[in-house]
Amino acid sequence: MSAVVTSGEAPLYRVAVRALCDFTAREGDLDLRFTPSPSAREGIAGHALVAGRRGERYERELALSGHYRGLAVSGRADGFDPALNRLEEIKTHRGDLSRMPANQRALHWAQVKVYGALLCAERGLASLTLALVYFDIGSERETLLTEEASATELSAFFEAQCERFLSWAEQEAGHRQARDTALAGLSFPHDEFRPGQRELAESVYKAAATGRCLLAQAPTGIGKTVATLVPTLKAMPRRRIDRLAFLTMKTPGRRLALEALARLGAASDCGEGGEGRLPLRVLELTARSKACEHPDKACHGDACPLAAGFYDKLPAARQAAAERGWLDREALREVALEHDVCPYYLGQELARWSDVCVGDVNHYFDVSALLHGLAQANGWRLALLVDEAHNLVERARGMYSGELDQHAFATLHRSAPAPLVKPLGRLMRQWQALVREQGGADEGQRGRPAYQVLDDLPGRLVGALQQVATAIGDYLAEHPGGADPMLQERLFDALGFGRLAESFGEHSLCDLSRHGRGRAVLGLRNLIPADFLAPRFAQAHSCVLFSATLSPAHYHRDLLGLPDDCVWQSVASPFSSDQLEVRIPGGISTRLRDREASLEPIVAELAGQYRRRPGLYLAFFSSFAYMAAAAERLARLHPELPHWCQTRGMREDERDAFLARFRAGGQGIGFAVLGGAFGEGIDLPGERLIGAFIATLGLPPFDPFNETLKARLEARFGSGDAYAYRIPGLIKVIQAAGRVIRSPEDRGTLVLMDDRFRRVEVRRLFPDWWQLG
Repeated sequence: MSAVVTSGEAPLYRVAVRALCDFTAREGDLDLRFTPSPSAREGIAGHALVAGRRGERYERELALSGHYRGLAVSGRADGFDPALNRLEEIKTHRGDLSRMPANQRALHWAQVKVYGALLCAERGLASLTLALVYFDIGSERETLLTEEASATELSAFFEAQCERFLSWAEQEAGHRQARDTALAGLSFPHDEFRPGQRELAESVYKAAATGRCLLAQAPTGIGKTVATLVPTLKAMPRRRIDRLAFLTMKTPGRRLALEALARLGAASDCGEGGEGRLPLRVLELTARSKACEHPDKACHGDACPLAAGFYDKLPAARQAAAERGWLDREALREVALEHDVCPYYLGQELARWSDVCVGDVNHYFDVSALLHGLAQANGWRLALLVDEAHNLVERARGMYSGELDQHAFATLHRSAPAPLVKPLGRLMRQWQALVREQGGADEGQRGRPAYQVLDDLPGRLVGALQQVATAIGDYLAEHPGGADPMLQERLFDALGFGRLAESFGEHSLCDLSRHGRGRAVLGLRNLIPADFLAPRFAQAHSCVLFSATLSPAHYHRDLLGLPDDCVWQSVASPFSSDQLEVRIPGGISTRLRDREASLEPIVAELAGQYRRRPGLYLAFFSSFAYMAAAAERLARLHPELPHWCQTRGMREDERDAFLARFRAGGQGIGFAVLGGAFGEGIDLPGERLIGAFIATLGLPPFDPFNETLKARLEARFGSGDAYAYRIPGLIKVIQAAGRVIRSPEDRGTLVLMDDRFRRVEVRRLFPDWWQLG
């Protein structure tokens, strides 16, 4: 009797064929020696070309499923040829196939065998020809590996894989039940809500329960992290939400989320021996560069001891991590090293099995984001919480932008191996032609680079770049491990730029900066991230974006591509106007042409306010040069007044030293750049900060890039000036001003030093509770 059952009672656990085989059929070393693989687009094209070579009866993308002892297994086989009774798994590759690791080949065979078992059970086949079709993207040549198998043999193989997975599946089902039972009874971790906190929490619960998107503006100090986490966790059992991702812009946001989860009882040190711990698996996702134990070693078993035998040691490490449950960076590292495996790649594996993942926004929104890929592959119901969401517009623009450096490719050309000389030569000629077409290679006035926005992509250069990428990829495939690292760097540049070029449209622009002869930079800059982000929001079950500065709502809806039914909420501030004195002195302009004339009245305001109420202040400027000029003038005119300045590229210890001067009982003025490290995300309550001066509207520079951005936003949304200049600038101003009042007990002063702050269109963007003195 076949072990595969194609129908029956509701399954205990569901798993995709690929995920099943990843779990049961991987063995040996972790081997990440760079071997150029086809892009997703090349892979799709390769699959289509292979299928196109088959007969008319060839069945593509064959949906298959079956049950075994409560385990539901499903997936899509690449193709079936009924005339040959042959089931095919198609894999695209580059270069010499013999260099493919044996454990990778074994994984491919496992996948096609599981698909074969499902197909035989579904169609009553007695036997089947299994085929691995390896398609070389470069030569378009197929390598066909076949194996005959009976339905009985395939059923036995399927049963063995399921048996290996079943104990884990039963454990996961038990964990899910315990998790959901605990979350259904989860209570708020404090005796009472702060003002506005209950209102926010109720809206977040509704968003998670109804599968909606919520854009929530809530003031600093009400406890937004807890007010978003708790209701989303409580909604998980009711709406069968599989995973929660808490996404942040900066490391402090991750820490706050982890602290809140620990207070809820998720940390492993709750109670004696972990008794009373909330049965919730929490994983902190960190960058590879920060998690790597051996940065001087390559990621393969011959070089790194934590890569050797990784997949053989993974089951025990995975089990230990799952039992531990609380996996912040330190705990994950501890488990990994106890089992002699790589912490970073153990974390990548645990992302599949954790209930809550806390990490940077790029883990879901970037081009090749881990969490988005897992959610798609496994059909998760995923709830997203996005902290400090006012930053997502700029962060997302960066994710979908890229650059090519002419000088970097020219340097490679001079030392390139023989097979790459011609394609690189063609690329350099296209670079030179582009520079000539755009007016030569001279720098702009006063030593600034000449800058131009191009009407369209330079098609010939992009075509030559694609040829270079193919040539480098083929060369590296034939010379693994022995090539110049510069080749990999340029290949990554070319592939990244090529991917962006494939999706080029009105959401982006192409520009050329010339820094001197042979030193041009070609850029693809995303202007409207909505076109890339909208599918990510659509993929999620629910999403809550929250921040203290999300006004106006239409700006974020438009630029982020939020769903049409996205709900907007603005939580009333618990602060009152008598807590913050807001002044706009007359006669000060911080426009570029007025900078020199503004220094004396700005310094007079700083000194006057300090004399009236000595204490600790922050003063924000539009640039380091402007800040330095004001600090120099203050030192000259008021040498008795203590002050200190932010510097470019401050290290973490230097930032800590800057903030350490803001201690109770201290005095002086810290000078900083608006939009920098001290403009948001820092907490200086009470007497640690009693006021702020802001000598800028935070407007982006008036230049060809921003003027093009303005024109595109005007054409798309009818709000070019506001979306390109005024709103982004005022968000920075309000964020910086928010450093002053952090609790209902705080009192402080805010001095806005520019006459444009008095304009109606600017003042309507101020928080409602501000009142001008």
